[in-house]
Amino acid sequence: MPEETNKKQAKFGDYIYILYKWRKLLLINMIIITAGATVYSFLIPEQFKATSIVMVSQSSSDGMGGIGSIISGGGIGAVGAQLFGITSPSQGLYFEILGSRTALTEVINKFNLIDYYSISDRNMDKTLKSFSGDVIFEPTENGMIEISVINEDPILSAQMANYFVNLADSINIELNIEQAKNSRIFIEKRYRKNIEDLANAEDSMYKFQKKYGIFAVPEQLEASVKAAAEMEALLAQQELALELIKQQSGTSSPLYINLANQIDVIKRKVNELKNSRELSYPSNVLFPFSEVPDLTINYYRIFREIEIQSKIMEFVLPMYEQAKVEEQKSIPSLIVVDKAVPPQLKHSPKKAFIILLFFFLGLFIHLPIIFLADRIITSETPENPLEVREKKFFLKIASIYRIKF
Repeated sequence: MPEETNKKQAKFGDYIYILYKWRKLLLINMIIITAGATVYSFLIPEQFKATSIVMVSQSSSDGMGGIGSIISGGGIGAVGAQLFGITSPSQGLYFEILGSRTALTEVINKFNLIDYYSISDRNMDKTLKSFSGDVIFEPTENGMIEISVINEDPILSAQMANYFVNLADSINIELNIEQAKNSRIFIEKRYRKNIEDLANAEDSMYKFQKKYGIFAVPEQLEASVKAAAEMEALLAQQELALELIKQQSGTSSPLYINLANQIDVIKRKVNELKNSRELSYPSNVLFPFSEVPDLTINYYRIFREIEIQSKIMEFVLPMYEQAKVEEQKSIPSLIVVDKAVPPQLKHSPKKAFIILLFFFLGLFIHLPIIFLADRIITSETPENPLEVREKKFFLKIASIYRIKF
């Protein structure tokens, strides 16, 4: 065990000795690399990051505003919303708007960023690619939206960040108005159809009532049944009286003949009410029982259609009026929490980071090269032509840096 430990310590010492031998190369090259990295970091233009924080207005959480509230308030819920093509835009909608080609192109054109990025052929796709790396849209922990723009000019970066807010708001308003317009057109078609269907149902009821003299089937049917019952009762009374007169005065009595004629009339009326298809005398209340099934079913069908169309009217008309209001509405949907101001501290370059990065990268490259060069130079005989060339190359390097073996 002691021998193994001494062997390991000797190997470590050898590595230290090799680094000591090549110290001039290592020190000189690292100084050059560090100096170059320092010069490079100072040559990189300073960039500034301006940030604006906005919050989505609660009143705009429903993309159709009042229409959505009417639907939910009316108990229709999500089914009704889907029926009328209404959606609820979330925070993600604003990220889509901000990152859209339309928004980015608008900012590029307004602030002449094609010249800023030195796009010689004025290619918009190249400009979009460069600009996309300088804009950041992120959600905050509290559900707000952070809009950041990086630019060499701190004032310009703040102006662009604030312009993104106004642009996103205006585009969202345009989308909402367009959505409201489409919804208004759809609802208006349904409203016009409802008016037409309701008018047709009312016309059918008018023709039905005018033809049959029916105004309220349940009440008139009740009246007809009551009238028939009263006539039946009167007929039974008259027949009983006729039988008494027959027994007392005989069938040739004028009283008997007169009462018999009355009974015949009552029988015809009862039979007419029960079996005839129409009454022999005009009536605004009574109608024959034989017509009850057809009249009832037709009446209730027409009445039901009127009720259905009336209920649809109660639902569609407020939506139609609200859609017309929404189409004209342009309420801002974003609330500015922090307006972007020109930053006083630079965002990049991180000079210390660049210098340390180049330093450790140079060190990482030089160390294996030094150990390889020392092994090849100190080897007794090269094993192949490639090692011969490598040995000559590294000896030349060693002579330049005056490294002795």
